[in-house]
Amino acid sequence: MGEEAPVAVTAAATTSPAPHLLLICFPGQGHVNPMLRLAKRFAAKGLLVTFSSTSYVGGKITASSGVEAGGDGVPLGRGRIRFEFLDDDFDGNDLDDLMRHLETTGPVVFAELLRRQEEAGRPVTCIVGNPFLPWAIDVAHDAGIPTAVLWVQSCAVFSLYYHHVHGLVEFPPEDDLDARVNLPGLPPLSVADVPSFLLPSNPYKLLTDAILKQFRTIHKASWVFVNSFYELEPEVVDALPGISPPPPPLIPVGPLVELEEEGAVRGDMIKSADDCVGWLDAQAPRSVVYASLGSVVVLSAEELAEMAHGLASTGRPFLWVVRPDCSAMLPEGYLDSVAGRGMVVPWSPQDLVLAHPSTACFLTHCGWNSTLETLAAGLPVVAFPQWGDQCTDAKYLVEEFKMGVRIGTPLRRDAVRDAVEDVVAGPDAGAMLEKARAWCAAARTAVAAGGSSDRHVQAFVDQVVAGTIGARADKDLVAAEQQGRRLRWHTESEASIGMSN
Repeated sequence: MGEEAPVAVTAAATTSPAPHLLLICFPGQGHVNPMLRLAKRFAAKGLLVTFSSTSYVGGKITASSGVEAGGDGVPLGRGRIRFEFLDDDFDGNDLDDLMRHLETTGPVVFAELLRRQEEAGRPVTCIVGNPFLPWAIDVAHDAGIPTAVLWVQSCAVFSLYYHHVHGLVEFPPEDDLDARVNLPGLPPLSVADVPSFLLPSNPYKLLTDAILKQFRTIHKASWVFVNSFYELEPEVVDALPGISPPPPPLIPVGPLVELEEEGAVRGDMIKSADDCVGWLDAQAPRSVVYASLGSVVVLSAEELAEMAHGLASTGRPFLWVVRPDCSAMLPEGYLDSVAGRGMVVPWSPQDLVLAHPSTACFLTHCGWNSTLETLAAGLPVVAFPQWGDQCTDAKYLVEEFKMGVRIGTPLRRDAVRDAVEDVVAGPDAGAMLEKARAWCAAARTAVAAGGSSDRHVQAFVDQVVAGTIGARADKDLVAAEQQGRRLRWHTESEASIGMSN
């Protein structure tokens, strides 16, 4: 391939093809982002990496981001990354239909994808799946291919699911907001802080079933990665091995945010507005309110109107992502009324927006990707969670990480205005910004060369290259590394973060 060999490869092995790692991803933007970013980190350390998902995702990514499917891929660091998608032909919009389709069709077309790699002379060395596609691990197991799993939510949410699956926790009734759930390594949680997929009112039963099924088969994976970093959630990571039955060791490899050295390979399923960054360049430092509720959350027309008028009433410039499927609900004449001060776009390059010096705060639905991206950017937040793990993430952002405020429901324009004022210019705004910047420094250190998460990525790559990936992550090594980081964290960083964890 003409690429520099990874440092872990011996001289005798440099003439051999690079090991081939394949990542299979659930078809959603919130899964594509962390999975592709992890794929790029593996490739940068010398592996040939194939990123795969459904044909629907393939069409969206190739149209929006310009990537090409098939072939040898493109160079990235010391390795290469390529794209090849399943031949599944699903073209629906209903989530339950998608889950049924994936359950029945997914195993067959995934096995075919693996066969194509073998026939092309690049047999797959290891497969990395995620919790919404539990059958991928079974297909790999049947083919004799070692596997890893990437948990794309927080360690805290992993713990909640794990306790639930094994009957180790009972959640209070949904109308009992005074009761508290107490689990090792987690702060006391109300039922409103628990992932809504675990509550009786959850309407997404098939999606939840897929997640729970993965927890029941997770022991088949040699490695269980998590999109977090040890310094962010040390107490829950340390508490998990004491649970009975114990889960496999969680290996933090995050935050999985865009890194400059990983090049321009992106996985946007909606094309970003071209002029976002240019518009931000024309704004004053720390003046812009950035608002985005992610790729899935849909507000009612009334809620969208309240959000629209609330942002306009802040008196500050704002950049607001309103997806194409929601834009028709904007109040009549709204775009003209905010022209020049407010910019409304169908999608944005969120990592660039959050890192821009003109951005002052982030009004977010608190999806875990957005949570980590704002953490890595050092921005305070206005939290507006809707469902799923967003409820738990908001609890952590506001009460544990202490870097924002929360908007309640029902959504009201005055609440939007007041929350923005609180995080940008209120009496506690300086303290929130200081906390956010301290977490930013910790996040960047974790993924930098030799940082806690970078070492975990390198250790995995070393096992793949050495051909020992079938062995489980060394529990003693993981425990020793975590103990060393915990001591350094408390002695060097606790004062700056000002937190107990």
